[in-house]
Amino acid sequence: MAASSSTGGGMGVTPLAMGKNRPNVGYRLGRRKALFEKRKRISDYALVIGMFGIIIMVIENELASAGVYTKASFYSTALKTLISVSTVILLGLIVAYHALEVQLFLIDNCADDWRIAMTWQRMSQISFELLICAVHPIPGEHYFLWTTKLANHGGVIGSKWVPVDVALSLPMFLRLYLICRVMLLHSKLFTDASSRSIGALNRINFNTRFVLKTLMTICPGTVLLVFMVSLWIIASWTLRQCERYHDEEHANLLNTMWLIAITFLSVGYGDIVPNTYCGRGIAVTTGIMGAGCTALLVAVVSRKLELTRAEKHVHNFMMDTQLTKRLKNAAANVLRETWLIYKHTKLVKRVNPGRVRTHQRKFLLAIYSLRKVKMDQRKLMDNANTITDMAKTQNTVYEIVSEMNTRQDVMEERLSTLEEKLTLLQETLEALPEAISRYLPTVVNNVPFGGATSGWSQPPQTESNGTELQRRQQFLHPESTYGSIGGGAGGATNSAAAAAAGNGGGGVTHSRSSPGTWTATSPAGASTSTALPVPAQPPQPPPLPSKPKLS
Repeated sequence: MAASSSTGGGMGVTPLAMGKNRPNVGYRLGRRKALFEKRKRISDYALVIGMFGIIIMVIENELASAGVYTKASFYSTALKTLISVSTVILLGLIVAYHALEVQLFLIDNCADDWRIAMTWQRMSQISFELLICAVHPIPGEHYFLWTTKLANHGGVIGSKWVPVDVALSLPMFLRLYLICRVMLLHSKLFTDASSRSIGALNRINFNTRFVLKTLMTICPGTVLLVFMVSLWIIASWTLRQCERYHDEEHANLLNTMWLIAITFLSVGYGDIVPNTYCGRGIAVTTGIMGAGCTALLVAVVSRKLELTRAEKHVHNFMMDTQLTKRLKNAAANVLRETWLIYKHTKLVKRVNPGRVRTHQRKFLLAIYSLRKVKMDQRKLMDNANTITDMAKTQNTVYEIVSEMNTRQDVMEERLSTLEEKLTLLQETLEALPEAISRYLPTVVNNVPFGGATSGWSQPPQTESNGTELQRRQQFLHPESTYGSIGGGAGGATNSAAAAAAGNGGGGVTHSRSSPGTWTATSPAGASTSTALPVPAQPPQPPPLPSKPKLS
């Protein structure tokens, strides 16, 4: 109760309560969908009730005009009461429709108070709709004196007592605006979520105008036919109601239909003319509507007669083929007349001036024909390049450019990946020599030439073994090999002896302290060690014999 009193009704809640119990998005979407369906049903009910009131009004007026009963009879009062009841129901439905509109506004904008949605535009619209739908014939017998100048009878001024129902019945046709609302709410463009999403992204407002434009694009002939026939019937009946009390000629519905048709088509024979200002106003409105419908009809017929894109392409292809043939014929005529002029002026003994002038005349005509064909080809090319084709070409170019951009992005990604792999490969190659230098000494030290640990027999101490060891030493330490050749023979011998003593057997020992010296130890029990000689430089090849000089 506190929330309702603070907002002025049950349609709103206080901001504090809304902040505490704010519904989630799923609830709001479900609530919005339910309100959409409810609004559609209420709009349908309003249209049915409005059309029901119009039909009862027409029946009551026709029965009273035909003299079946008077305005004071029970039947007239009953029908008018039924019209009044339907009008009250219609007003309630209109109020309910706008209440749903306000609730949808609150849900869409996350508002808390219903008075936020009550702008002066919305209030004006609600008041105008209520005023239009509230007009109807009231029960009872009411008349007023209507004086007018009869144009069909020499300008005689006549006065008649006319029922008030005539003035109150004609505005009831304004209720037909509900048809447009129902068309909007039942349109697939309005009810489909995907269509509304696409329209929102393109900033398109789905209103009655957009729906009518869509219908005029899809089925223009049907829309125009229904509108023209409806306007013809309604205008004929309303003109008959305005004129029937002053002139018996207008009491016939066929005469008023003839007058409306002639006025609608902007012909106007003048054999039948309206007398009252009410009838003249209807005639003017009919003429304006007729001019607009005629313009729309011309546009629709022109669109129907226009060639489609495929038909235009076929037509342009055929015309281009014909113009190409004409161009070839014109060029051949120019060459032929040129040859004939040359023949009759240079290759004959006696020049015939008449024949020469004839061929010169034909030569000029062939040139003019050639120019005309070229001009027709240019015009055909200009007509072929329409706005639609340009738009299609632009879309094609855009797709090609987008594909090229995509391929360029993929190429850049591949180049980046390749660059990363090359960088990794370079780092690996830079670290490879250091890894080799750390690994090869271990491999050389673990070569099994014999000893206590290996259990192999000592290989024979030959010069080839020493040479092989020296080569390995030069490969591992090229900077220190030649520097240690001549020094430290005694130290090397002592180191070799110590190594031999530690190993417990003979063999070849590599001294890590003096990498340039290798010693060969004797078998176990020997007391001497012999240093391996350093391999001599390889012999140089003999010089090539010189060429003998030829004397």
